Amino acid sequence: REWRDSLGALEQLPIYTPLGSQITLGTVAKVKVSDGPPMLKSENARPSGWVYIDVRGRDIASVVADLRRVVSEQVKLQPGMSLSYSGQFEFLERANARLKLVVPATLLIIFVLLYLTFARFDEALLIMATLPFALTGGAWFLYLLGFNLSVATGVGFIALAGVSAEFGVIMLLYLKNAWAEREDAGDSTERGLIAAIREGAVQRVRPKAMTVAVIIAGLLPILLGSGTGSEVMSRIAA
Repeated sequence: REWRDSLGALEQLPIYTPLGSQITLGTVAKVKVSDGPPMLKSENARPSGWVYIDVRGRDIASVVADLRRVVSEQVKLQPGMSLSYSGQFEFLERANARLKLVVPATLLIIFVLLYLTFARFDEALLIMATLPFALTGGAWFLYLLGFNLSVATGVGFIALAGVSAEFGVIMLLYLKNAWAEREDAGDSTERGLIAAIREGAVQRVRPKAMTVAVIIAGLLPILLGSGTGSEVMSRIAA
C-alpha cells in the first residue's frame, strides 16, 4: 500500500526481469494520474463494463430497439467482445416470453368454459369469433395513444378478451331466449328469426351501454393518472 502514496514511490517500484535483474517501474512505464473506472468488474470470468441509462417519456422496448439500431450502424465489436441489454429490459423479455404462453392458454380456457356453458361447439366458436374485433379496437386505441406493445398492454388485452367473451355470452343467451319464445308462439319462420334477433339485441343495448360507461368511468382516471406506477397502469387501462 505504501507504493501507492505518491507517483514517485510508484516509479521506484522494483520489477524483476526474466534475466533476474531488478529495475524500477519508472524505467519501463510512465506513471500518471488519469480518469478511469473506479473498479474492474467481471462476469462469468470475463471483464465487463456497464452503461446505465434512465428512460423517461418512452417505453423501454422502443429505446432498446433504437439503441440496437444505432450500435449496429456505428459500433464494430472486436473479436471476443459482446453486448447485452439488462435491467428492466431483461425482465421485460422474460415477461414477453411468458405472455406467449399465457395468452394462448387464456384463449383456450375461455373456449373450454364457453363450450362447457353452452355444450355446443358452434356457439362457443361464435363467441370466440367476436374476440378479434374487440382486440382490433384495443390495438387501434393503443396506436392512437402512441403506446407500444408491452407486458402491461398484454395484460390489458387479456382482460379485454374476458370482457368481450362475457358480453358475447349474455348477448347469445338473450338471443336464444327471444328465439325460444318465438318458437313457443309458433313463429319459427325466417321473419320470426329476424324479429327475435332484433328483440334480443335491443334488450341488451341499455345494459351494455351502462356496463361500458361504468368501465370507462373506472379506467379513465387510471389512464390519465400521472403518479407512481402510472406508466404501467395506463397501458393496462388502455
